[in-house]
Amino acid sequence: MSDPTVRVATRGLLTLAAVAIGFAAADTYVVVLALPDMMSAVGLDIDELQRAAPVVSGFLLGYVAVLPLIGRIADVRGRLPVLTGCLVVFAIGSVVTAAAYDLESMVAGRFVQGLGGGGLIPPTLALVADAWPPERRGLPLGIVGAVQELGSVMGPLYGAVVLAVGDWRDIFWLNAAVGALIGAAILSLRTGDAPTESLTEAPTESPPVRAGHRDWIGLVLALAALVVLVVVMLEPASLARGITSGLAFIPVVGESRWLTPLALALYAIVVVFVLRQVTARRPLLVVRAWPSVAREVDLLGAALMAVALGTVIVSFASADPEQQAISEDAPVLLAIGGVALVAFVVRQRTARQPLIPRAALTARQAWGAVAVSFLIGASLIAALVDIPLFARLTVYRDSQLDAALVLVRFLVALPVGAVLGGFLLRRVSPAPLTAVAMLMSAGAFWHMSTWDATSLESPIETLSLVVGGLGFGLAIAPVNAALLDHTRDAVHGIASALLVVARMVGMLIGISALTTLGLRSFYAEAGGIDSPADVCGATTRCQAYDDLLLDAGIAQLHTVFAAAAVLALAAAVLALVVLRRPAR
Repeated sequence: MSDPTVRVATRGLLTLAAVAIGFAAADTYVVVLALPDMMSAVGLDIDELQRAAPVVSGFLLGYVAVLPLIGRIADVRGRLPVLTGCLVVFAIGSVVTAAAYDLESMVAGRFVQGLGGGGLIPPTLALVADAWPPERRGLPLGIVGAVQELGSVMGPLYGAVVLAVGDWRDIFWLNAAVGALIGAAILSLRTGDAPTESLTEAPTESPPVRAGHRDWIGLVLALAALVVLVVVMLEPASLARGITSGLAFIPVVGESRWLTPLALALYAIVVVFVLRQVTARRPLLVVRAWPSVAREVDLLGAALMAVALGTVIVSFASADPEQQAISEDAPVLLAIGGVALVAFVVRQRTARQPLIPRAALTARQAWGAVAVSFLIGASLIAALVDIPLFARLTVYRDSQLDAALVLVRFLVALPVGAVLGGFLLRRVSPAPLTAVAMLMSAGAFWHMSTWDATSLESPIETLSLVVGGLGFGLAIAPVNAALLDHTRDAVHGIASALLVVARMVGMLIGISALTTLGLRSFYAEAGGIDSPADVCGATTRCQAYDDLLLDAGIAQLHTVFAAAAVLALAAAVLALVVLRRPAR
């Protein structure tokens, strides 16, 4: 990156990509406050929270299940086209969510949002590896990680601000606008004078897009299809009830809004748009390159992995961590996932061009980084779920907001640690830096396992929360760097995707395992409690009985924190062993 023009363009591209990742990460948490209003809009009562679980799990499903495929496409097709495409997908998903009229359409929109938001991470990490040499990647990787973690802090705040002046749909309309703007800005870097293609695009038979050669007809058709889609979904009263305009909303057959003349017009526009992309000299979508890309990315293998990951996500993400470890349908789902995983392994060994190239993760540091990422995710989830639970159980029983603010002290330290970890990589190798970082988090968890009912009233406990958050933040850049430094440029996309998948699956399995251990501890403690009549001398409950239950609840969370400390310690030891650089 010796050319100053290329350097500026690439840094601008990375900045936009990092902002997009942060925005997508914020969208993961934005439904925290908006979910009750979203449920009401699709006819669900507040006590039907379990039925609304797909609104959250649908986003995670899109975020994780197709990530390996997107990472591989980024290797084959190029970083920038995948970045731009994922932003467009994220914006479309936001539009569908904003216009949702029932639970199914809302879940579909959230799934598409997750698909676009998760797909931003692999090409961005690969872009860092393309643009910076190994000895200088630390800080860019730390900044990308910091922006992503900052999104988790800003998500609920962003949702609260929008809800204060509008309704839940406005959140997703804004998402669509921001996604489109960032996508247009990235596209302008691609089509401008700066020669960024050498750093962002894989070789293709299609000529690069240049300024003045945009497919304006295709763009108009795409925007028209999007507008008609919104009208079909929302059915504005001013149009649907009109004497003339209302005819467009009357189904040709049946009762579905997707069989109205307006919906048929939407299908016609989509067909014309696809034909335009096939025949245009400079199309928006290089459809002619899709068959060759499909042959190189192994769609069958990607589908099998998506099924395996999807069953894990649905099994664990739809369970209530306070009540159960996995969903009631988990045995069937995990059996299906197991069959899909075996089939994927067979496909991986027999395909001529497998989804994960056979030499992609042969280095100890590469597969070791994926394993460490899994353990980090499994321990991190304990903080995200159980710190607010502890605060709500003990000090802040009457305030969900105050309990959540306790976690903010932990979350704010994450992006700070990510930047600091990237800076320290210039002087410290990934293995010891990751080990020290996870030892910090392990120590913080071990201390949390000694909290009592009044511990969070002490300001000194902010220190333990900050130390734990700093530890997890410090580990982000070195783990990413260890992976990218020991994989070939041609597989950085799929390798980065597997790293993210490992962390997310670790979080899902981790919360299940930790919840199981915690509930066993709770039942062991509660089993020794006498009945209210024996404790209180009456048939009604008293403060003494409630205190005994409180002690059982605290014992449950102590077990979770202690187990999370063990997982963080295991991550530290494993990092020290597998991430160390080979002796020269």
